[in-house]
Amino acid sequence: MFEGLSFEPAELPLKAEALRSEVREFIELQLPEGYERNSDFNEGHSPSFSSALGEKGWIGMTWPKKYGGAERTFFERYVVTEELLAAGAPVSAHWIADRQSGPLMLKYGTEAQRMKYLPGIVRGESYFSIGMSEPDSGSDLASVRTRATEVGGGWVVNGTKLWSTDAHRNQYMIALVRSEPPGQNRHAGLSQVLVDLKGEGVSVRPIVNIAGDEDFNEVVFTDYFVSSDEVIGEPGNGWDQVTSELGYERSGPERFLSAFRVFVEFVRLAGPQSDPAAVDLIGRLASHIITLRQMSISVAAMLQDGKNPATEAALVKSLGNDFEKQLPELVRLVMPRLESTHPLRLALEKTLLHAPSFTIRGGTREILRGVIARGLGLR
Repeated sequence: MFEGLSFEPAELPLKAEALRSEVREFIELQLPEGYERNSDFNEGHSPSFSSALGEKGWIGMTWPKKYGGAERTFFERYVVTEELLAAGAPVSAHWIADRQSGPLMLKYGTEAQRMKYLPGIVRGESYFSIGMSEPDSGSDLASVRTRATEVGGGWVVNGTKLWSTDAHRNQYMIALVRSEPPGQNRHAGLSQVLVDLKGEGVSVRPIVNIAGDEDFNEVVFTDYFVSSDEVIGEPGNGWDQVTSELGYERSGPERFLSAFRVFVEFVRLAGPQSDPAAVDLIGRLASHIITLRQMSISVAAMLQDGKNPATEAALVKSLGNDFEKQLPELVRLVMPRLESTHPLRLALEKTLLHAPSFTIRGGTREILRGVIARGLGLR
C-alpha cells in the first residue's frame, strides 16, 4: 500500500444496519405517486419528500442538536444515504445542502450563519447549489474569474457560475470568488460567499441537457452585494475551504450508485434462470459494487474518527464514476429487446443520457488523478 493511502477494513455497526428496514418502509410510504425511480442523486426534486425526510431526522444526521441535527454517526448516515439511492428516491432538493454546504458552515461558518441556515436545511426546507465551475475554467478552480470587490459593509460580486445544479429552484448558493487580484500563488486570494439566488443582481438561466432536463444552470452576478456577514470563513481562505468541501462531495455511495437502478432492473429481468452471459455480467458488476462499497465505508469510518481522507475520497470517486459510466453500456450489450415501457429499458435510456456527466461532476478524471498523485507523494 502506498504511503498516505489507507483503506482499513470497516463494517457498519449493528445500530446503523438496524436503520435499513425503517428507511425502506419510509421510502415506500413517501414516494410521490407516479414517480420514476432513479438512483442518480441529481434526479428527482421533491420538496415534499425532503420535508418528510427532515421530519424523520435524516437530514443533517451527524450535526449538533443545537442546529437541529441528530448527532448520529457517519455510519448511520451512510445507511440512510445508501438506501435512498438504491431505491431511486427523489433526493436532489436537499442533497447538496446536506452533503456539503451544511458541513462547510459547521467547519468554517460563524455561529450566526449556522443558526440562520442549518435548521432550515435539517427540516428539508432550505436548498443550496454549488458555485464553483465557470465558463472556460472547467475543473481548474484556481482559474475562477468571478470577482468580489470590497466596499463598505461587504463585497460587490460580478461574474458567472456554470453547471449549478437546481439553482433555478434552490434558495442559496455558496460561491467561490476571487477577492484579491491573481498573483504568483494561484490558490491565494479566493473567498467563499453565501448568495441569495433570488436576490437583486442574480440572474439564473436553466441549461437544457442532452436528456431534455433543466437541472444545470448558468448563474450571472451583476453588481450583486454580499454583506460581510455572508462571507464563509476568512476572506482569502477560499482555496482551503473549497478543497475541504470537495472532500465531502467525493466519498459517498452516490459516487458509484448513480446507475444502480439499471443493475437492479437487469437482475430482476434475468431472474433465477439466467443465460451464461447475464450470469457472468451480474457477477462482474456485483463484485465491483461490493469492492467500491467497502472502500466507501472505510472512508466513512475515517470521517467518523475525525480524519480527512481527501486522497481516499478522490480514489473512490474516480473508480466509482468509471464504473457507473460503464455499467449501462455493459448491460445494453447483453439485454434483449424490450418494450418501451419496461422498467429496465426506461432506467437504461435515462442513465445512458446522463452517464457522460458522471465522470465530470465533482472533478474530472484528470483533476482527481492529480489529487491522488499529490496525496501519494508522486507529484
